[in-house]
Amino acid sequence: METGTVKWFDSRKGYGFITTDDGHDIFVHYSSIETEGDEFATLYENEKVEFEITQGQKGPQASNVKVIEESPMRSGGGRSFY
Repeated sequence: METGTVKWFDSRKGYGFITTDDGHDIFVHYSSIETEGDEFATLYENEKVEFEITQGQKGPQASNVKVIEESPMRSGGGRSFY
């Protein structure tokens, strides 16, 4: 398993990128994110994740992505919008 940090993820489009611990950017699709129950499959910037690298149609991509260190945004913390 590899580890890295979420560079960005667009939940509306369903994809983004993870930066591996050795500095490479890897594509991630929402269908590769492991969730519990009916939790919405998304990632937040700067979350630490664990994943496998597989070969996708356009090159390497992350699969079996698990969040190992959550962002405050995941639990409703962080920015407030009025």
